[in-house]
Amino acid sequence: MSQRELRSEDLRSVRIQVTTLGDLLLIANDRSPAAPALILPDERLSYSQLTDRVLDRARALQALGVKPRDHVGLLLPTCVEFVEFLFAIALCGAVAVPLNARYRYSELAYVVENGDLVAVITTAQVADHVNFVERLTQALPGLDRQSDARQLQLASAPKLRSIVLLGDADAPGFLPQRDFDRLAALSPEAQVHETRMRVRLSDAAIMLYTSGTTSNPKGCLLSHESIVRNSIALGRHRYALRHDDVFWSPLPMFHIAAILPMCAIFDVGGAYATMKHFEAGAALRMLGKDNVTATYPCFVTIMQDLIYHPDFKKTDLSRITLMNSNFAVQPPAIKEAMLEAIPHAIYVGTFGMTETAGTVSTSRLDDPLDERVGRLGRPLPGLEVRIVDAESGQEVVPGQRGEVWVRGYSTLLGYYKDPEKTAAALTSDGWFRTGDVGSIDGRGTMMFHGRIKDMLKVGGENVAAAEIEACLQRHPGVKLAQVVACRISA
Repeated sequence: MSQRELRSEDLRSVRIQVTTLGDLLLIANDRSPAAPALILPDERLSYSQLTDRVLDRARALQALGVKPRDHVGLLLPTCVEFVEFLFAIALCGAVAVPLNARYRYSELAYVVENGDLVAVITTAQVADHVNFVERLTQALPGLDRQSDARQLQLASAPKLRSIVLLGDADAPGFLPQRDFDRLAALSPEAQVHETRMRVRLSDAAIMLYTSGTTSNPKGCLLSHESIVRNSIALGRHRYALRHDDVFWSPLPMFHIAAILPMCAIFDVGGAYATMKHFEAGAALRMLGKDNVTATYPCFVTIMQDLIYHPDFKKTDLSRITLMNSNFAVQPPAIKEAMLEAIPHAIYVGTFGMTETAGTVSTSRLDDPLDERVGRLGRPLPGLEVRIVDAESGQEVVPGQRGEVWVRGYSTLLGYYKDPEKTAAALTSDGWFRTGDVGSIDGRGTMMFHGRIKDMLKVGGENVAAAEIEACLQRHPGVKLAQVVACRISA
């Protein structure tokens, strides 16, 4: 793809086409079974290969006893198996619960119990100092003394029945993959499709735990509609993705910013490229050799690692025509390096979060360059955004700062088992209070100014920590700045 179509967004031609998460993959396979679906440095799968594996996983899950609305945890690095189980769980009408791979044993213990997980899919050693078997065994007292790995009985996690251990490893209390795989023969594919046909768009598809700085993480429930419809609005309508695109994101699969671009490219039958762990050298090799046309690096640490790597200027990035770069909230050096390396690409800014199934606003492809690199775009079709004064609750005038409120198809169903936090976050008429400080200018474009909780009192005035960081990062000698408040004694 040498050029991306520059088109204005004409809602007269947009049709709302939404399906369940499981059917999103099946439809892509129906269209182009031989087309590449997943690209990793050491593995590639076509849509046909991926779909066959997903159906086998779903059959085994049903034989294991997973039922509609059950919660199934995924404690895995980014890998083919993560994608397989994500869609298999959806076909079963169950809820996938991606677990942060950085969770320590205490956090895992909390999420497994709080999330009412009936099963967890995991693997053993994933890095030199990361072993999920050890973490889960420490998190769940008595796991290594269980007599039946298909019927766990743990006081600390009473609903947990099984932990499936992928790969060739064995561990006490874990169900080996070879035994799990055999279960598929006990459940016919027709049963999977019967269950799939009963899944509603309003049913929860995924529960993502959002990190809390002062309390335990909250389980954010997202519906099939919120994930799939947001993916379609982002990819097909706003970014004009096509079947010959390869969309690369290095973000971990337990993050909505990985699930969203993957679903967006699956919707149009293109390929999703990713990697087990981000490493700038390996990433640049993928970008240069795997025909990547669209990228989703997003975050400052990833962008910095790319531009400061010795291979950056040697890598052929000419195929990239679209980058979700967020230059508006990045150090200027990143923007300058990328614009020099890929001058022909369309750079866009984006604002979003877990509770809105990812993107709320992003640039239009035909927006002027200064707007795309200096702002965070416009709300996706079907989403409403307002900026509200935190004290009065009234909407502010264009350009004024306030709390960002969002309403529409993509907002969370609620926080699991937490009616108080749900009521605090969602108004009676459907607005989600994000807790972010933002503004919308006269042209309708958004800007993020920080978190309300991160506002600092400086000389009696409210100042966002993010803005101090941005100011410091404009200095050519500063690569990255992080601001933390401290009280000065009199």
